[in-house]
Amino acid sequence: MRITPILLTVLFITSFFLFGCKEQSQTKISANEKPIRIGFMICDSREESKARFAPLTAYLSEKTGRKFQMVLANTYEFEDLVRKKKVDFVHVNSIIAVILNERYGVKLLAVDIRGRDGYKSTGTIISLKGSGIKTIEDMKGKSMIFGPALAPFGYMAQYALLLKHGFDPETDLSYYAIPTGAAKHEKVIYGVYFGKYDVGAAPRIDLDKMIKENKVRKEDFNIIAESIPMPYCTIGVLPDVDPNLSKQVLDILLNLKKDETVLVDGEVLKVLKRMWVDGFVKAKDKEYDPIRERLKLCNMAPYRKD
Repeated sequence: MRITPILLTVLFITSFFLFGCKEQSQTKISANEKPIRIGFMICDSREESKARFAPLTAYLSEKTGRKFQMVLANTYEFEDLVRKKKVDFVHVNSIIAVILNERYGVKLLAVDIRGRDGYKSTGTIISLKGSGIKTIEDMKGKSMIFGPALAPFGYMAQYALLLKHGFDPETDLSYYAIPTGAAKHEKVIYGVYFGKYDVGAAPRIDLDKMIKENKVRKEDFNIIAESIPMPYCTIGVLPDVDPNLSKQVLDILLNLKKDETVLVDGEVLKVLKRMWVDGFVKAKDKEYDPIRERLKLCNMAPYRKD
């Protein structure tokens, strides 16, 4: 058969569409692949958390070529999510990270870098200037507001500090409260600021943030005590996740730069800035021992003894 220029053109166009259809078919199969689910702990509200963590989820999808799916959950829901294998990765505070590691073998991968202590944070006990409450001894018979009961730097760190100083919050305070609803750490600071409680358990990172935003002033408070720095929010991976994928995700996190962007709902966003972090470092299991020690001292999960 004689191949004419017209025939060559027809063959070229036909092959183009054939290969194009094949490529589209492969893309469709990839898009229908079972998503990799990453559970993010809701911090202040579901809406705010969704806005914070959507860029990282999209970025992991872009860099791995796998579809990552964001799962937003409250602190107390993570054990159930992990036990039922409804997530593959988690982003949780360091107490939940220790619980999931101890009970379900979740491997600690990376830690958020944020604030004055980098990938660690501290818990403070604060009072108002002029209150006359400057030491733990001064707190006897006073009222106190703690952060959420599973907050490492809004409850555990401060409760342990008091116990280490021979002060029993259950008997030495007149009473204490734990706030409900969103923005719990802000409620603690405002509770002291407006005089509803004599002292409060505030994460240093939240106190610094509110001072920076001119919501409160540093000179308005006494810092009665402050815990040692301990690991901040942590990304972990379930034990049955493909080790190659786990390593790939860790490498992506450790190499994520401040100017990295991703497209989310038609908007180009900076991944780290939107997440309120400066980057990630590799988690070291031994650095969580101070968390474990304080959980035992406070008789908290996963070491609670009834």
